[in-house]
Amino acid sequence: MKKRSSKKRLKKVVIFIITGVVILLGVLGGIFLFGRDDDKSVLDKFIKTPEKKEEKKTEIEIINPKSNTRNVAVMINNIKKVWGYQSGLQDAHTIYEIITEGGITRLMAIYKDKDTARIGSVRSARIYYIDYALENDAIYVHVGGSKEAINDINTLGITDLNGQTIFRDKTLGLRTEHTAFTSMELINSKVASRKMRSTTEKKNLLNYSIDELDVSKMEGAIKADDIYISYSASKSTTFKYDAENKVYKRFQNDIAHTDYVTKEQYTAKNIITYQVPNRSYDSYGRQELDNLGKGKGYFITDGYAVPITWEKSKRASQTIYRYLNGEELIVNDGNTYIQIQPKNRDFKINELNY
Repeated sequence: MKKRSSKKRLKKVVIFIITGVVILLGVLGGIFLFGRDDDKSVLDKFIKTPEKKEEKKTEIEIINPKSNTRNVAVMINNIKKVWGYQSGLQDAHTIYEIITEGGITRLMAIYKDKDTARIGSVRSARIYYIDYALENDAIYVHVGGSKEAINDINTLGITDLNGQTIFRDKTLGLRTEHTAFTSMELINSKVASRKMRSTTEKKNLLNYSIDELDVSKMEGAIKADDIYISYSASKSTTFKYDAENKVYKRFQNDIAHTDYVTKEQYTAKNIITYQVPNRSYDSYGRQELDNLGKGKGYFITDGYAVPITWEKSKRASQTIYRYLNGEELIVNDGNTYIQIQPKNRDFKINELNY
C-alpha cells in the first residue's frame, strides 16, 4: 500500500510540474508573439537585461591637444545678407565675434586638423582680429582689409593668405564681395606650395576637460538658459540652452544661425563673453578696441554662467581667462564662441541684465 501511495504522490508532483511549465511557456510565448507592453513586467521576472555601461572618454575630441599642427584663422562675413549662406563654422574649435563698422559684426573661425570643404563667406581683415590670430599662432585667411590691418600684417610678420585660396560661388545671387569661400584643402595646398610654417610650439589658448564640468557650484554661478548679447542697435546674438544635448543653439537677431550645406543650426558648447570699449577712427566707421588690459566677463556652459576675469597684456600674447578664485579657466570638451562685446551694451542672462 505504501508503494502505491508513493507512486500516486510522485505522479501528482510530475503532473503539477508539467502543468506549471506549460503555463509558463504559454505566458512567455504570448509575450514574444504579441509583444504586449503590459506583459513586459512578467518577462522581466525571468530575463534580466544587462545594464548599458557608458564608455568613459579618454581623449579630448574638439582638438587633439598633442597635435602641433598650426591653427588656421578665417575671417567670416556676418552681414545679414549672408545669414543662411555661411558654411563650415561648426568645424571650428573657437569662433570670435567682434563689432565692426556700421554696427555689424564679423566672425573669425579657428580650425585645427580639419578637412572642411566649404568655409565662408570670407571677408577682409581688421586690426584687432589680427591680435586674436596672433594669440592662436594662426595662418590668417582673408580677402583684402583696411589699410591699417594690411600694414599690421606686413610689419608684424603675420603669416597670411590674402585672397589666395578662395573660390567664388556666384549661384547664390549675392554681390561679388559676399561670394568668396575657401576650403582646408585649398589652404593646406597653398601653405605647402609657399613653404609656410605649418606647425606650432604655442600651447592651446584654452584648457579642455575630458570629464563634463559641473560649474553650478562654482562661486557666483547662476542658471543660464537664455543669453542675450547686444552689439549695436541693429545686431544681437542670442544663445538658447538645449538641455537634452547640453549645447547652446545660436541665433542672430532672433533668427536661427544655420549652415548653408548641412542646414543645421550652429551650436556652442562653451561661451566666453566680456565687454571692451570701442570707437570709430575714420569716416567709414572702422573700429578701434581697448582689448589689451584686463576685465571681467562670464564663462557659460551646460546651463550655467560663472563670472571670470580676462587679461591680455600684448597683441601677440594669449588672453588668460581665470575663475574668481584665480585658477585658470577650464572649458568643456567642445567648441567655444568668444563674444567680445562693446562696452555698456545689453548683456542678459535669463532676461536679467548683468
